[in-house]
Amino acid sequence: MKHNLYLRAKSCLLTCALNDKTICVEQLVSDWRGSRLQREKQMVESIAQPGRPDRPKMVQPRDLPRRKITTPEGHAALIHSICHIEFNAINLALDAVYRFQDMPDQYYSDWLKVAEEEALHFKLLSDHLQNLGYGYGDFPAHNGLWEMTMKTADDPMVRMALVPRVLEARGLDVTPGIINKLDSVSDSSGIEILNIIQRDEIGHVEIGSRWFHYLCTLRGLDAESTFKSLFEQYMNGAVKGPLERDARRRAGFSEAELDYLEGVK
Repeated sequence: MKHNLYLRAKSCLLTCALNDKTICVEQLVSDWRGSRLQREKQMVESIAQPGRPDRPKMVQPRDLPRRKITTPEGHAALIHSICHIEFNAINLALDAVYRFQDMPDQYYSDWLKVAEEEALHFKLLSDHLQNLGYGYGDFPAHNGLWEMTMKTADDPMVRMALVPRVLEARGLDVTPGIINKLDSVSDSSGIEILNIIQRDEIGHVEIGSRWFHYLCTLRGLDAESTFKSLFEQYMNGAVKGPLERDARRRAGFSEAELDYLEGVK
């Protein structure tokens, strides 16, 4: 008897221990690709908090201490902040699988691939953090990504517009600057990891773009005007520039969307 894709995704989503979560994702992806899972709709529950360890302590973004990368603690805190984003991204991908149960098979293949790659990113960063003498949970973090997941829980089109195409796409813009910071402290290992992440994240945002366009077409909506409307409804203020326009183009943004996000017109 085949297991249920949605229940397995939910189980991984609610798993708290770090190693258990990454192993759960690996097994889930393997079983889906091996045709050992079936899609049988389940009642979707609201999940106020996904499974995660007791640490890091969650604070408001404004309460995160600012540290200089030239200190060992500041260097580790920067890696920790990216590590936390990648851990959250595992849960975001799992929720996209569990929550939206009326999509084509390829949608689930895409988001399970994202979950798999986010788990790899987390492991690479967690190991690097250990090499710096710290561990995941040693610094405070914020919960902004999951809060937006809750706000977009009722509609896959809104989720695709705002989580991959706004919040996760922001990583495409800031990663080159972070790489420069790591270069200033001769962190070649960190740079190598961030180059892997930047490459994969272009694909993740492109998946969001592709399914956003799919749902807009399905509903007879213009994608550009719909994206603009959702951005203005849910986001407070413009995206801080500059945008990494080439990466965003490869991730499925139009020139009109890029101009809009930069406030050109």
